[in-house]
Amino acid sequence: MKANILTDVEVPTLDEIRATRGRIDPYIVRTPVWRWQSDTVRKTLGPDTEVWLKLELFQKTGTFKPRGAVNDLLQLDAADRKRGVTAVSAGNHAIAVAYAAQIFGVSAKVVMPASAPHFRVEKARSYGAEVVLVEDVYEGFAEVERIQAEEGRALVHPFEGRAIVAGQATVGLELCEDAPPLNMLIVPVGGGGLAAGIASAVKQLQPDCAIYGVEPEGADTMHRSFASGRLESIESVQTIATSLGAPAALPYSYALCRQFLKDIALVSDEEMICAVRLLFHEMKLACEPACAASTAALFGPLRAQAAGKRVGLILCGSNIGVDTFIELMGQDGGDD
Repeated sequence: MKANILTDVEVPTLDEIRATRGRIDPYIVRTPVWRWQSDTVRKTLGPDTEVWLKLELFQKTGTFKPRGAVNDLLQLDAADRKRGVTAVSAGNHAIAVAYAAQIFGVSAKVVMPASAPHFRVEKARSYGAEVVLVEDVYEGFAEVERIQAEEGRALVHPFEGRAIVAGQATVGLELCEDAPPLNMLIVPVGGGGLAAGIASAVKQLQPDCAIYGVEPEGADTMHRSFASGRLESIESVQTIATSLGAPAALPYSYALCRQFLKDIALVSDEEMICAVRLLFHEMKLACEPACAASTAALFGPLRAQAAGKRVGLILCGSNIGVDTFIELMGQDGGDD
């Protein structure tokens, strides 16, 4: 794919990423890195392929999101904290902002679509946030702008901005420190903040590592943006991986992704469901579909590129209710 690269973007430096990791350390956990060794990996990907998992689904609140949210709140001055914060999210970012706000004694009002799983809504409320339900994520962005204007709350963006990206970059820093040098890395992409952050860190530490993003077919804003060379949006989000359902690409995260990612792979809902099942059967990991996107890409569209390589997978989250998980586990025909 060829596109116009935004050359004036400021990449978070390694010193900045390391300093961010130190600031947020009291409020997050250093999630484990683990090698996936099984007959499935050997037979499907070949005996010379190594797969290393960054298990960010074990992070506080169940996803990587607190890294960026905590870092963003740490940038606020006393006046901003007094006015409180707001956010818009299908769930995981709202939960993370609620968690970060509780830590610092800040009022949080988060906007979520009415279709968000009840599990996620209640989890955000459990951290003390006021939850505003709207029709969909598109109305959510409009509502959060209204809240900003009328209440003076600071917006903690779900994926855009240097503070958010630097926070997510700490995932890549830890991966490079804890895993052997990688030839290839696969990262789920929603708005692109996670991929932008991780790629910024990894490409400075391991410049020869090929980094791929992966999006759902029904929420392919970054894929479209790579193809056209400009910021693209989609009219609706049509995927079970709602955590990856960003309605539009935005300048900062897009520019970093375009600079550092080799390509964007697309996976279907069916491929993600199969990957959810595989991760459960192989390792008893209960993942949400977004978390399984990197696995779906490894065993699907990126399988040939991964052959014989040492590959890293980002497993980004586990915020899924029991009923939903059981339903997903049965969608391709029940237990083996």
